[in-house]
Amino acid sequence: MTGYVIIGNGAAAIGCIEGIRQIDRETPIAVISAEPYPAYCRPLISYALEGKADPANMNARPADFYEKNGCTVFYGKTAVRIDPDGHTVTLDDGAVLPYKKLCVAAGSSPFVPPMTGLDTVEHKYTFMTMDDMRALDRAVTPQSRVLIVGAGLIGLKCAEGLAERVKSITVCDLAPRVLSSILDDEGAALMQAKLEEHGITFCLGDTVAQFSKDHAVMKSGKTAAFDTLVLAVGVRANTALIREVGGTVNRGIVTDTRMQTSIPDICAAGDCAEGYDASAGSNRVLAILPNARIQGECAGVNMAGGDRVYDNAIPMNAIGFFGLHALCAGCSLAP
Repeated sequence: MTGYVIIGNGAAAIGCIEGIRQIDRETPIAVISAEPYPAYCRPLISYALEGKADPANMNARPADFYEKNGCTVFYGKTAVRIDPDGHTVTLDDGAVLPYKKLCVAAGSSPFVPPMTGLDTVEHKYTFMTMDDMRALDRAVTPQSRVLIVGAGLIGLKCAEGLAERVKSITVCDLAPRVLSSILDDEGAALMQAKLEEHGITFCLGDTVAQFSKDHAVMKSGKTAAFDTLVLAVGVRANTALIREVGGTVNRGIVTDTRMQTSIPDICAAGDCAEGYDASAGSNRVLAILPNARIQGECAGVNMAGGDRVYDNAIPMNAIGFFGLHALCAGCSLAP
């Protein structure tokens, strides 16, 4: 039976399921999950790395959530093609899923720019998923020297998670301050000082020019020795599935305030979507968990024949390191 299909299994997918079931309690839902786990709270992976959170207790919903909501989850599968005319989604194993309404909630992926010598580094990791966390958890020892490229939220949460577990941590970033996209100079200085209290060293306004196995040469000429590398330069929205079929894509998959894409019967939600930002008065990727959940719910309600608009999203962050917390919201007025 043709039903709803959701590509992705994160916060936006959960919201979409719950939105659909507000209107339609019967039609089957298929969820395509690239990861082999039920939806979990991704911001907790740094606390799992630190030993403060148990991965077994990080699920976003109870164990019977999918069953109670009439969902079939295709774990460890990815969507490789959408056929908008035939209303089907093809998976990497060749399976073809028909849909009457589709939500692309495919999230984002780590962005790793070309870096000279990166192929010579044996122990390199990203830090976005449960599997990333588990790989890094297995790799480090009390004698590990860790280099983290990127002083944004992902890189710094990774540093916090490792701070009491390794010998040294160096964080480098081309920006002149930590968390440069969300904090001003004063706030960033306070946060950096707190991180430095816990032995984390920073190399800011500088970045790696070349890797050579176990050391990095910075653009400034400084060198940093390491045995474990974490790449946290940034992320990019997973937009390929919509781009390949002619949908409108900028930094993310462009949607209206109902989360509808430019392709009939296809919505998008979460980190892959470029929805309306009320603070800027224009579309923007707002890659934050609450936004993903609400966008997903809005998409789900409309997919099931309801009428929902999400036109009051704004950028916001609640962040904290070693007990020092900061809140920020809205867009910058700086030119």
